Amino acid sequence: MQIVTKRLTLRRPAPADIDAIFALHHDPEACAHNPSDLLATHADAEERFARWDEHWRRHSFGYWAIDDRESARTLGFSGLKVVRFREREVLNLFYRLDPAAWGAGYATEVATAVVAWAGEHLPDWPILARVRPENIASQKVALNSGLTRAEHLDEPGEDGPDWMFTAN
Repeated sequence: MQIVTKRLTLRRPAPADIDAIFALHHDPEACAHNPSDLLATHADAEERFARWDEHWRRHSFGYWAIDDRESARTLGFSGLKVVRFREREVLNLFYRLDPAAWGAGYATEVATAVVAWAGEHLPDWPILARVRPENIASQKVALNSGLTRAEHLDEPGEDGPDWMFTAN
């Protein structure tokens, strides 16, 4: 399954993406707001890919690899994961791009496409994005993709306070 936008192709990650998973999640700048997501070894990336792949097998959706349509370069990963939040299953919206791709609007383009896909294919599921208060760029992405700020859902997170943005 793919999602195609003006500049991007979102596709199910494959074993060939493990190096890209490692490179992105081994980069302290890419994980600055979520340092617990940093990977130390290539084996950690293999394990992360296996979890993502299992989610795809169970739910027929998950995190997509983000490829630039012009260059075919993998820019990062984005998608949805089923998580429990306050005794309810919700879709966690994730987006992480290579810092070299920041500032070009790719994160908003991909998050908007993912939220639209969920609205069409999973309309009854709530969507939740957890964003650190100091991550202004990620807050803008969440808002521009159609989510709204939900202060009443804020909570402590693994890497600091989580500000919640929701849809549905």
